[in-house]
Amino acid sequence: MSLLITTLVTFVTFYSYLLIIRVLLTWFPTINWYNQPFAALAQITDPYLNIFRSIIPPLGGMDFSPILAFLALNLAGGFLRAIPY
Repeated sequence: MSLLITTLVTFVTFYSYLLIIRVLLTWFPTINWYNQPFAALAQITDPYLNIFRSIIPPLGGMDFSPILAFLALNLAGGFLRAIPY
């Protein structure tokens, strides 16, 4: 069981890093999201972010959905780390 929990915690951590990269890259408007490696990053992260974009639509051109996405990932990671091995 501990191998499964460790793998899930590692996945949540890695996915959090991917989301951080995705959010930081949105600050550069000249990035073409149809070219690799940006297209792959968008394909991996956008389905998860779209869940939260449906809850909080962009307000004034600012997308606040990643805040909820990070919160949910941190809660999941904390819950997984709290499970006794």
